[in-house]
Amino acid sequence: MAAAAATHLSVRAAPALRLRGKGTCRLLSCYASSSPPPPSSGEGFSGKVGFLGLGIMGAPMASNLIKAGCDVTVWNRTKSKCDPLLSLGAKYESSPANVALSCDVTFAMLADPESAVEVACGANGAAQGMAPGKGYVDVSTVDTATSKLIGKHITSTGASFLEAPVSGSKKPAEDGLLIFLTAGDDSLYNRVAPLLDVMGKSRFFLGDVGNGAAMKLVVNMVMGSMMVSFSEGVLLSEKVGLDPNTLVEVISQGAISAPMFSLKGPSMVKAAYPTAFPLKHQQKDLRLALALAESVSQSIPTVAAANELYKVAKSLGLADQDFSAVIEALKAKEQNPQP
Repeated sequence: MAAAAATHLSVRAAPALRLRGKGTCRLLSCYASSSPPPPSSGEGFSGKVGFLGLGIMGAPMASNLIKAGCDVTVWNRTKSKCDPLLSLGAKYESSPANVALSCDVTFAMLADPESAVEVACGANGAAQGMAPGKGYVDVSTVDTATSKLIGKHITSTGASFLEAPVSGSKKPAEDGLLIFLTAGDDSLYNRVAPLLDVMGKSRFFLGDVGNGAAMKLVVNMVMGSMMVSFSEGVLLSEKVGLDPNTLVEVISQGAISAPMFSLKGPSMVKAAYPTAFPLKHQQKDLRLALALAESVSQSIPTVAAANELYKVAKSLGLADQDFSAVIEALKAKEQNPQP
């Protein structure tokens, strides 16, 4: 499988691996600029945009499209979550099928593979409103099999499909600084590029459906494992008499500096976990990453251990807290050591 993927990328090097920022087009081998991209207006896209799923990520993404002047129609299982967007000028439809029917391109941001399949393929799902000339862009984080299943249902209607999971959490979604990991229909990718640039700071096109989903799972498995290691460091520093706030500062100035540590560290020291990326979603992504690794016989023992800690944190009632609350699982293990 790995060899096949490498062959595919070498044959289609130009279209398969690209990094584009707002107003720019760069080869993947180039470095992205560290300065913030200029705001995008969505100019270059004409048509109506649908958005399905208005949770922590979907709501600000749809909001940015509306503020950029796009004609947006929304749907969410809990209709009240649509109200803030309706006040901004969005329209509402009562089902995913009706949204897809009334729009030229429909985005979907759902919490898990099951929800993504139901909204796309179930009763009154988006596929029922799809037709030739329309496009469906799934920005949910799902496994490769789920993405391919959704893509098959959408393309069977004659419509185009693009998977585009995002790297980034609540604040990047609000600021329009997400990273899109796309794969699928190249023409749809080019068509929706102005919309992706409204919601994100960069976008990668990775070739065939499944590659975007796989890339997102690899990114999130690294992030989840890093958070566990960071949590261990915070607790160890306290136990040996060091100030954990100083640890956060030292890390932020060294070779392992990462925005995640600087952002989450001070709150974690105070045992506060304001939700930017729910812990239950991080654990779901680790579970999917483990399955992905199993499919190619790849050992990822660090991720397996991290996943167990997130499961403990969920059992402690922390599923809806930020994923940094995994530190509480370590505290619980110390208070209740196994015999």
